[in-house]
Amino acid sequence: METRVSQPNPAPIRPGQWIAKHAVSLYPLLVILALAALFTLQNPYFATFDNVMNIGRQSSVLLLVALAGTMVIMIGSIDLSVGSIVTLSGIVAALTIDAAGPVAAVAAGIGAGLLVGLVNGMTLITLKVPSFLVTLGMLSILSGVANMICGGSSIMFMDLSLTDLVNAEYIPGIPTIILVALAAAALLAFVAFNTVLGRYLFAIGGGEVVAANSGVPVNRYKVYAFMLSGALCGLAGVLLTAQVGAGTPAAGANMLLDSIAAIVMGGTALSGGIGGPQRTILGVLVIAILSNGMDVTEVSSFTQEVIKGLVIILAVASTIDRKKYAFIK
Repeated sequence: METRVSQPNPAPIRPGQWIAKHAVSLYPLLVILALAALFTLQNPYFATFDNVMNIGRQSSVLLLVALAGTMVIMIGSIDLSVGSIVTLSGIVAALTIDAAGPVAAVAAGIGAGLLVGLVNGMTLITLKVPSFLVTLGMLSILSGVANMICGGSSIMFMDLSLTDLVNAEYIPGIPTIILVALAAAALLAFVAFNTVLGRYLFAIGGGEVVAANSGVPVNRYKVYAFMLSGALCGLAGVLLTAQVGAGTPAAGANMLLDSIAAIVMGGTALSGGIGGPQRTILGVLVIAILSNGMDVTEVSSFTQEVIKGLVIILAVASTIDRKKYAFIK
């Protein structure tokens, strides 16, 4: 007679265990709700549909830049040149649109970003220079090149077809730029969790040596991460140029700080291997609501910079994987 061995019933998940498991995702949601309630109490205009769309319009370019930075941070590296890529790509698009049309301008802007990403990645793996230093140097180079091209002045263009497209509302009340940013976020989330590229990027960030020993072509996928980052920043630069109707030498000046703040606030660890695009969306919302709310409630720009700096420190402290570091230095 066959004897059946009874399987023990799995222990029920307690509310405290569930909260601890999902704390990184719940934290930005709670911050969003708290900030929204606070700013609405101070100024009821904050919660109006017009202002919500204004937040979306203001944060669309930032979302693309933050997503770009996320793909690099996922492998444990960092791209400090994102803001300069936005600026250069926007200027390239502005110079191209009148001569070759809007489609060529979009391709030229994204192509410029893609090329910079390729250079960043190849420099990283060829010269074995830390990504921090590579992209810090590229930040300065691109800033200088952008100013050399435009002479330190904004580049205006006559063909406004791309501007009309980006600012149009094909869905009543919702600008096209918001839809483009959300579509890019959805596509990247799919790539991160449903493709070989995404799995390899997480594997490299989780442990580069282990990934290499498992057969992952680490150097190649590092380059892919930087190229993807560059292309997204290129798209962000094109959209920003189209949105304002000009290519400006300071277009991406504030993008770096805000994008890093959004990435770490969303729960993507700077140490790599943890997080992803879906969390960056929440982080961007936190930064966008914080910035818009402080504007609506008339907080000075100097105070805003202090608050954003504190947000970055607190967010990094709560998401960094200290097990990956023998020493904190």
